[in-house]
Amino acid sequence: MYIVTSAEMRALDEYAIHTIGIPAAVLMENAGRAVAEEVAKLSSELGANKPWLILVGKGNNGGDGIVAARHLRELGVEAELLYAADPAKLTSDAAPQRDIAARLGIAASVYGTDSIRWERYAGIVDALLGTGTAGAPREPYASLIREANASGLPMVAIDIPSGLDADTGDVHDPCIDADTTVALAFLKRGLTQYPGAQRAGRVVVRLIGIPAELADKEGIRAFWANEELFLRRFGLKLPLAREADTHKGTYGHVLVAAGTRQYSGAGLLAAAAALRSGAGLVSWALPERLLDPMMGRIPEAMLHGIPDGGRGDWAAVPAEAVLRLAAGKKALAIGPGMGRFAGDGAWLREIWAGAPCPLVIDADALNMIADAGGLDAWPQRDGAAILTPHPGEMARLTGLTAREVQRDRIGLAPRYAMQHGVTLVLKGARTVTATPAGDVYVNTSGNPGMATGGAGDALAGLIAGLLAQGCDAGLAAALGVYLHGLAGDRAAASRPSPGSLIAGDIINCL
Repeated sequence: MYIVTSAEMRALDEYAIHTIGIPAAVLMENAGRAVAEEVAKLSSELGANKPWLILVGKGNNGGDGIVAARHLRELGVEAELLYAADPAKLTSDAAPQRDIAARLGIAASVYGTDSIRWERYAGIVDALLGTGTAGAPREPYASLIREANASGLPMVAIDIPSGLDADTGDVHDPCIDADTTVALAFLKRGLTQYPGAQRAGRVVVRLIGIPAELADKEGIRAFWANEELFLRRFGLKLPLAREADTHKGTYGHVLVAAGTRQYSGAGLLAAAAALRSGAGLVSWALPERLLDPMMGRIPEAMLHGIPDGGRGDWAAVPAEAVLRLAAGKKALAIGPGMGRFAGDGAWLREIWAGAPCPLVIDADALNMIADAGGLDAWPQRDGAAILTPHPGEMARLTGLTAREVQRDRIGLAPRYAMQHGVTLVLKGARTVTATPAGDVYVNTSGNPGMATGGAGDALAGLIAGLLAQGCDAGLAAALGVYLHGLAGDRAAASRPSPGSLIAGDIINCL
């Protein structure tokens, strides 16, 4: 459930060893056993009858690999050690394991000294570089990693693939291309974000004796958002249940302000998703010229045409008209398909300051904020605000490039959220939700088929619907993202190809 940085993992290790008193050798023994069990399972699945080659670095990651070799032998799987450099250079915790392996007669060789016949092995265990390594692998590690990748053999990485940034998911050159990664004690940030997640392959988290509650004690604020999290942290069992003695007023009233003549579908999708979220009532505010064409498209929604001078856009719509409609509502989603117009930043700022209910700000409304100087120039709201940018929109909000945004999503999102007092949903693969308190939720649901127009509009409506039903902003955002992805997974499973998925399919599967 917890996701840690390399520094946080070091602190947890130190606390377990020096405060609780768990010997480092015990943690290493547990780690090696856990890795061996996962390798043995994979070896059985492959039907392999060859030894596994364990690539050993000089640090504790290498020590874990040496211990794994011992336990593999006990499990009936042969293993050999390949030291990246002179084994005499192993650090203190790994050195005793080197000596034990030698006394047990476990075959060992040294890279660059002994030739490697890769075809002799069933697979490779990467125990070269752990979470404490920074930057690109240097020689002789770099050459060994390249040879291992070129071998075509199945690879299991210990804790994190060598060459992958443990905190950001950035991939250095070279980097192990693992089929499985056995994360020890806690999930590392870099395993949850692309491109690192792709290099990690299937990720298995194995406990090694560090109590999970230490993460809370040490102030770990990043979480893997799945059903277990929502049950354990929020007491929510999915799907959400309803009490028998309720009515539509129990579940709140959402206002959606969205759509123009060119992009009326964005408003349709946001309103439909708000309804599917379980909100009791949904009103859709739209330019008056759109009223007749949209009438009956969503019969369950109440449409409010706002005088627009016959334009079919928001340029002539006063902010006060939106604020009047927001009175008595539990949430306002604004921005999908809204377009841009002269003075739109000042217009949105008036709604930002005056809206009596929580806001979900999406799409064009995000660009209005960016072009009006960003939130640095805006007052903090008394009520909650949820911003839902994709990487390009986040780049405009922060003045960064989209590549810079993507380079450290889990680091950037909480910094922005805490600085501006908002809840931020940084969309994309493994969407990151961050709260003003610094909590971070990395989403686990969803699939590439959801990269389709309108999916973000549906998410904005869904989050607004959860706000209306009484969720606080952080929960509404994280849960909305998870349910949105879950619906996308259901929709993709019913399609011949995920690429044929459209936003309406996602809404229909909520």
